[in-house]
Amino acid sequence: MEVDDPTDERLRPYTSLNDPALRRLSEGRDGVFVVEGRWALEVVLAAGARVMSVMVLHRRLAELAPLGVGGGLAGVPVYAVGPAVMDAVAGFNVHRGLLAVAERPLARPVAELLEGPAQGTVVVVEGVNDQENLGAIFRNAAAFGAAAVLLDPTCADPFYRRTVRVSMGQVARVPSARLQPWPQALSVLEEHGLELVALTPDRAAPELADVSGELTGRRVAMLVGAEGRGLSGPVLRRCRPARIPMADGVDSLNVAAATAVGLYGLARRP
Repeated sequence: MEVDDPTDERLRPYTSLNDPALRRLSEGRDGVFVVEGRWALEVVLAAGARVMSVMVLHRRLAELAPLGVGGGLAGVPVYAVGPAVMDAVAGFNVHRGLLAVAERPLARPVAELLEGPAQGTVVVVEGVNDQENLGAIFRNAAAFGAAAVLLDPTCADPFYRRTVRVSMGQVARVPSARLQPWPQALSVLEEHGLELVALTPDRAAPELADVSGELTGRRVAMLVGAEGRGLSGPVLRRCRPARIPMADGVDSLNVAAATAVGLYGLARRP
């Protein structure tokens, strides 16, 4: 279907949701999430998510050809629109020429994610509310083969569209779940044989490389906290601390950067 008039009555249900608060409420309630851009959509489709509809600029329509029959978009409604319509629906001119709506995956029990043959590090995140940092954490988790990303109850929604965009769609590919009650639910990881390792800038903590070497052959859950306050005291007391060595005068790394370095260091274990 082609729509070129941003005042078209058919767009009223969409343009009324430009307010971020309303959008978050409606997406969570309706069990959907928004995907921005062709490359993120390709990852979401490869992850097996069901895409419900796609809106794309006329000039970008040809980019969907590889995602058609056999690529996951067979039978999915595609709306080719002009820039004015796309901006009206998106609410701003940052949409990469494509918006798609997909079903959110069903919540899975944490124990289910920890069972089976998964060998990668499990990433546990506390208190991260910055959508871009959370998206980058998921992208890093995918890049280094993490088995799952587990979030405490205060973390932001991983399927908010900015997080999906920054993750390049990897939020749909990397298994995730909420850990609650917090931090008592960390015991589930310990019951499944995972060693809890907390990244900390504390210079009294052993270096990550040394901790990684001591954990050869062990399954590891790596914990990271929000910038500024970091991991909370009750969480740190339950974990083996590890620090990433840094030059003098540098307090800490961005949480997403620290996650990437930590995953790389743990992935190098024999």
